[in-house]
Amino acid sequence: MDAAGATDAEQTLDQALKDKHRAMWALGDYPAVADAVIPDLGAILVRACEVGPGDRVLDVAAGAGNAAIPAAVAGANVVASDLTPQLLEIGQRRAAAAGAPVEWRLADAEALPFGDGEFDVVMSCVGVMFAPHHQASADELVRVCRPGGTIGLVSWTPEGFVGQMLGATRPYVAPPPPGAQPPPLWGREDHVAALLGDRVVDLDMRRQSVTTEFATPEDFRELFRHSYGPTVAAYKGIADDPDRTAALDHDLDELARRADRGSDTTVMDWEYLLVTARRAG
Repeated sequence: MDAAGATDAEQTLDQALKDKHRAMWALGDYPAVADAVIPDLGAILVRACEVGPGDRVLDVAAGAGNAAIPAAVAGANVVASDLTPQLLEIGQRRAAAAGAPVEWRLADAEALPFGDGEFDVVMSCVGVMFAPHHQASADELVRVCRPGGTIGLVSWTPEGFVGQMLGATRPYVAPPPPGAQPPPLWGREDHVAALLGDRVVDLDMRRQSVTTEFATPEDFRELFRHSYGPTVAAYKGIADDPDRTAALDHDLDELARRADRGSDTTVMDWEYLLVTARRAG
């Protein structure tokens, strides 16, 4: 959304939506989820972006630093930005414990408080995909990256497990406001190519997967029910309706059972789209 061209009413609605997103990601314990299921995903993105000593790196929608901390460990000068203060506070403690110097900034992915071309690498690991207005976010990713710099993204695909999980919770939450786009669209090659357009070159997109393991489908469901912001919010909204709560339990359990390729435990491959590109110019 172009804030400069928005009416007062549109800006009010947009601010309410951002406040809702901020509160959602403060629910539960997202860092615990990231530790349990995607501990290495940020490092994979850092390697794909070829982050090295002295690089100026911005991690957008960084959460608690799943990608920012590995980038700092690699010797880069890293700024981690996120909409949710609680996640930044956790990330700051984790970075300090890892001896990784990271600057933590409160920021909206759709209106980044940084200068044009300020960074050598601009990246986001399953983060910017949740900003509601995709073109606005993409424009900001490109804007703050220097010409010739690298843009790197990891996003869950619509067809992959997390994309399906987000779809499974959709009937249990209020519909998004007009103009807000589904997060898993960032996991579609055609969508990303259209968002970035001719402002990038050497666009490389590949589908990969991360393997997760839980004792049972119910263990997966319980972790996400209590710790993953979007799922916590879905359950919170139906807390007074035991029938709908049971139905959502069933839907998530069945989703995990269908994805399970394990024997004694629940083993799943969660697909994501890894994107790297260089800013043109």
